[in-house]
Amino acid sequence: MQTFIFLLFLVIYVVTVICNILIFVLVVADRRLHKPMYFFLCNLSCLETCYSSTILPRMLSSFLTGDKTISIGGCITQFYFFGSLAVTESFLLSVMSYDRYLAVCKPFHYRAVMNSRCCLQLVAWSWMNGWLPVMATSCFLISQHSFCGPKFIDHFFCDFTPVIKLSCCDTSLTEMLVFILSSVCALPPFLLTLVSYMCIITTVLRMSSTTGMQKAFSTCFPHLIVITVFYGSLIIVYVLPKTRTLRALNKFFSVFYTVVTPLLNLLIYSLINREVKDALSKVIKKCEYILKTQH
Repeated sequence: MQTFIFLLFLVIYVVTVICNILIFVLVVADRRLHKPMYFFLCNLSCLETCYSSTILPRMLSSFLTGDKTISIGGCITQFYFFGSLAVTESFLLSVMSYDRYLAVCKPFHYRAVMNSRCCLQLVAWSWMNGWLPVMATSCFLISQHSFCGPKFIDHFFCDFTPVIKLSCCDTSLTEMLVFILSSVCALPPFLLTLVSYMCIITTVLRMSSTTGMQKAFSTCFPHLIVITVFYGSLIIVYVLPKTRTLRALNKFFSVFYTVVTPLLNLLIYSLINREVKDALSKVIKKCEYILKTQH
Protein backbone atom coordinates (compact mmCIF):
# COMPACT_ATOMS: atom_id res chain seq x y z
CA MET A 1 0.00 0.00 0.00
CA GLN A 2 2.82 2.39 0.90
CA THR A 3 4.48 1.72 -2.48
CA PHE A 4 1.21 2.51 -4.29
CA ILE A 5 0.79 5.82 -2.38
CA PHE A 6 4.43 6.74 -3.10
CA LEU A 7 4.00 6.08 -6.83
CA LEU A 8 0.67 7.93 -6.92
CA PHE A 9 2.08 11.08 -5.30
CA LEU A 10 5.24 10.85 -7.41
CA VAL A 11 3.18 10.77 -10.62
CA ILE A 12 1.01 13.69 -9.41
CA TYR A 13 4.09 15.76 -8.56
CA VAL A 14 5.90 15.04 -11.86
CA VAL A 15 2.76 15.75 -13.93
CA THR A 16 2.10 18.98 -11.97
CA VAL A 17 5.64 20.27 -12.60
CA ILE A 18 5.54 19.28 -16.31
CA CYS A 19 2.11 20.89 -16.82
CA ASN A 20 3.29 24.08 -15.11
CA ILE A 21 6.39 24.28 -17.31
CA LEU A 22 4.29 23.53 -20.40
CA ILE A 23 1.81 26.34 -19.65
CA PHE A 24 4.65 28.76 -18.96
CA VAL A 25 6.32 27.85 -22.29
CA LEU A 26 3.02 28.11 -24.19
CA VAL A 27 2.25 31.58 -22.83
CA VAL A 28 5.78 32.84 -23.57
CA ALA A 29 5.97 31.24 -27.05
CA ASP A 30 2.50 32.02 -28.44
CA ARG A 31 1.80 35.73 -29.06
CA ARG A 32 -1.95 35.12 -28.97
CA LEU A 33 -1.54 34.36 -25.25
CA HIS A 34 0.28 37.61 -24.51
CA LYS A 35 -2.71 38.93 -22.59
CA PRO A 36 -3.21 39.90 -18.91
CA MET A 37 -5.24 36.75 -18.19
CA TYR A 38 -2.38 34.47 -19.32
CA PHE A 39 0.25 36.60 -17.61
CA PHE A 40 -1.61 35.92 -14.36
CA LEU A 41 -1.93 32.24 -15.34
CA CYS A 42 1.88 32.10 -15.76
CA ASN A 43 2.29 33.40 -12.22
CA LEU A 44 -0.27 30.87 -10.97
CA SER A 45 1.71 28.09 -12.70
CA CYS A 46 4.94 29.17 -10.97
CA LEU A 47 3.11 29.46 -7.67
CA GLU A 48 1.53 25.99 -7.96
CA THR A 49 4.94 24.43 -8.68
CA CYS A 50 6.38 26.02 -5.53
CA TYR A 51 3.23 25.13 -3.58
CA SER A 52 3.55 21.42 -4.42
CA SER A 53 7.31 21.50 -3.84
CA THR A 54 6.95 22.65 -0.24
CA ILE A 55 5.15 19.44 0.70
CA LEU A 56 5.47 16.62 -1.85
CA PRO A 57 9.29 16.16 -2.04
CA ARG A 58 9.49 15.88 1.77
CA MET A 59 6.56 13.45 1.80
CA LEU A 60 8.06 11.33 -1.00
CA SER A 61 11.41 11.27 0.80
CA SER A 62 9.66 9.98 3.94
CA PHE A 63 7.99 7.19 1.96
CA LEU A 64 11.27 6.26 0.28
CA THR A 65 13.61 6.30 3.29
CA GLY A 66 11.15 5.62 6.09
CA ASP A 67 12.55 8.63 7.98
CA LYS A 68 9.54 10.71 9.04
CA THR A 69 11.36 12.98 11.48
CA ILE A 70 11.61 16.75 10.98
CA SER A 71 13.26 19.40 13.14
CA ILE A 72 11.30 22.23 14.77
CA GLY A 73 13.10 24.72 12.52
CA GLY A 74 12.36 22.64 9.42
CA CYS A 75 8.72 22.32 10.44
CA ILE A 76 8.27 26.08 10.96
CA THR A 77 10.07 26.73 7.65
CA GLN A 78 7.72 24.37 5.80
CA PHE A 79 4.71 26.03 7.44
CA TYR A 80 6.02 29.47 6.44
CA PHE A 81 6.48 28.58 2.78
CA PHE A 82 3.19 26.65 2.58
CA GLY A 83 1.22 29.44 4.27
CA SER A 84 2.86 32.23 2.30
CA LEU A 85 2.12 30.51 -1.01
CA ALA A 86 -1.50 29.82 0.03
CA VAL A 87 -1.97 33.52 0.92
CA THR A 88 -0.30 34.57 -2.36
CA GLU A 89 -2.64 32.27 -4.28
CA SER A 90 -5.72 33.80 -2.66
CA PHE A 91 -4.53 37.30 -3.66
CA LEU A 92 -3.59 36.15 -7.16
CA LEU A 93 -7.00 34.51 -7.66
CA SER A 94 -8.66 37.76 -6.57
CA VAL A 95 -6.55 39.66 -9.14
CA MET A 96 -7.62 37.18 -11.81
CA SER A 97 -11.26 37.67 -10.74
CA TYR A 98 -10.86 41.44 -11.07
CA ASP A 99 -9.33 40.91 -14.52
CA ARG A 100 -12.37 38.85 -15.60
CA TYR A 101 -14.70 41.48 -14.07
CA LEU A 102 -13.14 44.22 -16.19
CA ALA A 103 -13.19 42.03 -19.32
CA VAL A 104 -16.90 41.19 -18.96
CA CYS A 105 -18.42 44.19 -17.15
CA LYS A 106 -16.17 47.05 -18.37
CA PRO A 107 -14.90 45.86 -21.78
CA PHE A 108 -14.31 49.38 -23.15
CA HIS A 109 -12.10 50.28 -20.18
CA TYR A 110 -10.27 46.94 -20.09
CA ARG A 111 -7.20 47.78 -22.19
CA ALA A 112 -6.76 51.19 -20.60
CA VAL A 113 -6.93 49.84 -17.03
CA MET A 114 -5.29 46.42 -17.42
CA ASN A 115 -2.07 47.60 -19.08
CA SER A 116 1.32 45.96 -18.57
CA ARG A 117 2.27 48.30 -15.70
CA CYS A 118 -0.96 47.59 -13.85
CA CYS A 119 -0.51 43.81 -14.36
CA LEU A 120 3.01 43.92 -12.92
CA GLN A 121 1.87 45.98 -9.93
CA LEU A 122 -1.03 43.59 -9.19
CA VAL A 123 1.22 40.52 -9.38
CA ALA A 124 3.91 42.18 -7.21
CA TRP A 125 1.20 43.16 -4.71
CA SER A 126 -0.05 39.54 -4.58
CA TRP A 127 3.41 38.06 -3.94
CA MET A 128 4.38 40.72 -1.38
CA ASN A 129 1.17 40.25 0.62
CA GLY A 130 1.82 36.53 0.78
CA TRP A 131 5.47 36.62 1.79
CA LEU A 132 5.91 39.59 4.08
CA PRO A 133 3.47 40.33 6.92
CA VAL A 134 1.13 37.60 8.09
CA MET A 135 3.12 34.38 7.75
CA ALA A 136 6.34 35.90 9.10
CA THR A 137 4.46 37.08 12.21
CA SER A 138 2.68 33.72 12.61
CA CYS A 139 5.96 31.78 12.38
CA PHE A 140 7.60 34.13 14.88
CA LEU A 141 4.74 33.52 17.34
CA ILE A 142 5.04 29.73 16.94
CA SER A 143 8.82 29.81 17.39
CA GLN A 144 8.39 31.47 20.81
CA HIS A 145 6.75 28.32 22.19
CA SER A 146 8.58 25.42 23.77
CA PHE A 147 7.51 21.99 22.51
CA CYS A 148 7.44 19.17 25.03
CA GLY A 149 4.39 17.24 23.88
CA PRO A 150 4.35 13.78 22.28
CA LYS A 151 6.46 15.18 19.40
CA PHE A 152 4.19 13.45 16.91
CA ILE A 153 2.46 15.61 14.28
CA ASP A 154 -0.90 14.09 13.39
CA HIS A 155 -0.67 15.30 9.80
CA PHE A 156 1.34 14.74 6.62
CA PHE A 157 2.84 18.26 6.72
CA CYS A 158 3.48 21.04 9.25
CA ASP A 159 0.20 22.93 9.46
CA PHE A 160 -0.57 25.40 12.25
CA THR A 161 -3.05 23.42 14.37
CA PRO A 162 -1.15 20.08 14.50
CA VAL A 163 2.11 21.91 15.36
CA ILE A 164 0.73 24.27 18.02
CA LYS A 165 -0.92 21.30 19.78
CA LEU A 166 2.58 20.06 20.67
CA SER A 167 3.35 23.17 22.73
CA CYS A 168 3.60 22.66 26.49
CA CYS A 169 2.49 26.21 27.39
CA ASP A 170 -0.74 28.19 26.93
CA THR A 171 -1.39 28.70 23.21
CA SER A 172 -4.69 30.64 23.38
CA LEU A 173 -3.08 34.06 22.73
CA THR A 174 -1.04 32.76 19.79
CA GLU A 175 -4.08 30.99 18.30
CA MET A 176 -6.19 34.16 18.65
CA LEU A 177 -3.51 36.39 17.07
CA VAL A 178 -2.91 33.98 14.19
CA PHE A 179 -6.68 33.71 13.61
CA ILE A 180 -7.01 37.53 13.51
CA LEU A 181 -4.02 37.91 11.18
CA SER A 182 -5.28 35.14 8.90
CA SER A 183 -8.77 36.66 8.76
CA VAL A 184 -7.43 40.13 7.98
CA CYS A 185 -5.31 38.67 5.21
CA ALA A 186 -7.79 36.15 3.77
CA LEU A 187 -11.07 38.08 3.85
CA PRO A 188 -10.21 41.00 1.48
CA PRO A 189 -9.17 38.79 -1.50
CA PHE A 190 -12.08 36.40 -0.83
CA LEU A 191 -14.61 39.27 -0.75
CA LEU A 192 -13.09 40.88 -3.85
CA THR A 193 -13.38 37.55 -5.68
CA LEU A 194 -16.97 37.06 -4.49
CA VAL A 195 -18.08 40.58 -5.47
CA SER A 196 -16.31 40.34 -8.87
CA TYR A 197 -18.16 37.15 -9.77
CA MET A 198 -21.50 38.45 -8.49
CA CYS A 199 -21.06 41.41 -10.86
CA ILE A 200 -19.96 39.11 -13.70
CA ILE A 201 -22.96 36.78 -13.29
CA THR A 202 -25.37 39.75 -13.10
CA THR A 203 -23.87 41.29 -16.28
CA VAL A 204 -23.93 37.98 -18.18
CA LEU A 205 -27.58 37.30 -17.28
CA ARG A 206 -28.51 40.75 -18.62
CA MET A 207 -26.88 40.10 -22.00
CA SER A 208 -29.34 39.89 -24.88
CA SER A 209 -26.90 38.12 -27.19
CA THR A 210 -26.60 34.34 -26.69
CA THR A 211 -23.17 34.37 -28.36
CA GLY A 212 -21.89 37.08 -26.01
CA MET A 213 -23.25 35.18 -23.02
CA GLN A 214 -21.51 31.95 -24.11
CA LYS A 215 -18.23 33.77 -24.75
CA ALA A 216 -18.34 35.45 -21.33
CA PHE A 217 -19.04 32.16 -19.54
CA SER A 218 -16.33 30.32 -21.52
CA THR A 219 -13.66 32.83 -20.41
CA CYS A 220 -14.78 32.85 -16.76
CA PHE A 221 -15.81 29.23 -16.24
CA PRO A 222 -12.29 27.71 -15.77
CA HIS A 223 -11.34 30.39 -13.26
CA LEU A 224 -14.64 29.97 -11.41
CA ILE A 225 -13.98 26.20 -11.00
CA VAL A 226 -10.46 26.91 -9.70
CA ILE A 227 -11.80 29.41 -7.14
CA THR A 228 -14.57 27.06 -5.99
CA VAL A 229 -12.15 24.16 -5.48
CA PHE A 230 -9.55 26.33 -3.69
CA TYR A 231 -11.87 28.17 -1.30
CA GLY A 232 -14.21 25.18 -0.87
CA SER A 233 -11.34 23.00 0.41
CA LEU A 234 -9.98 25.74 2.71
CA ILE A 235 -13.42 26.44 4.21
CA ILE A 236 -14.00 22.73 4.93
CA VAL A 237 -10.57 22.32 6.58
CA TYR A 238 -10.23 25.61 8.49
CA VAL A 239 -13.64 27.27 8.92
CA LEU A 240 -16.38 24.66 9.43
CA PRO A 241 -16.93 23.32 12.98
CA LYS A 242 -14.85 20.19 13.64
CA THR A 243 -17.47 17.43 13.86
CA ARG A 244 -16.36 13.80 14.13
CA THR A 245 -16.97 13.26 10.40
CA LEU A 246 -15.02 16.39 9.41
CA ARG A 247 -12.10 15.44 11.68
CA ALA A 248 -11.91 12.08 9.90
CA LEU A 249 -12.02 13.77 6.49
CA ASN A 250 -9.65 16.62 7.43
CA LYS A 251 -6.53 14.93 6.07
CA PHE A 252 -8.34 13.91 2.89
CA PHE A 253 -9.33 17.52 2.13
CA SER A 254 -5.84 18.70 3.12
CA VAL A 255 -4.39 16.31 0.52
CA PHE A 256 -6.94 17.63 -1.94
CA TYR A 257 -6.05 21.32 -1.66
CA THR A 258 -2.28 20.85 -1.22
CA VAL A 259 -1.60 18.04 -3.72
CA VAL A 260 -4.54 17.55 -6.08
CA THR A 261 -5.68 21.17 -6.54
CA PRO A 262 -2.38 22.43 -8.10
CA LEU A 263 -2.67 19.68 -10.73
CA LEU A 264 -6.42 20.11 -11.14
CA ASN A 265 -6.13 23.88 -11.69
CA LEU A 266 -3.72 23.43 -14.57
CA LEU A 267 -5.73 20.63 -16.17
CA ILE A 268 -8.87 22.78 -15.98
CA TYR A 269 -7.16 25.69 -17.71
CA SER A 270 -5.54 23.51 -20.37
CA LEU A 271 -8.56 21.29 -21.09
CA ILE A 272 -11.37 23.87 -20.95
CA ASN A 273 -9.68 27.03 -22.26
CA ARG A 274 -9.88 27.12 -26.06
CA GLU A 275 -6.92 29.46 -26.59
CA VAL A 276 -4.62 27.29 -24.47
CA LYS A 277 -5.77 24.16 -26.34
CA ASP A 278 -5.14 25.89 -29.69
CA ALA A 279 -1.66 26.96 -28.59
CA LEU A 280 -0.90 23.42 -27.39
CA SER A 281 -2.08 21.82 -30.65
CA LYS A 282 0.05 24.34 -32.58
CA VAL A 283 3.15 23.34 -30.59
CA ILE A 284 2.38 19.63 -31.09
CA LYS A 285 2.06 20.14 -34.86
CA LYS A 286 5.38 22.00 -34.92
CA CYS A 287 7.06 19.16 -33.03
CA GLU A 288 5.58 16.59 -35.42
CA TYR A 289 6.78 18.60 -38.41
CA ILE A 290 10.31 18.86 -36.98
CA LEU A 291 10.41 15.11 -36.30
CA LYS A 292 9.21 14.34 -39.85
CA THR A 293 11.82 16.61 -41.47
CA GLN A 294 14.59 14.97 -39.44
CA HIS A 295 13.60 11.55 -40.80
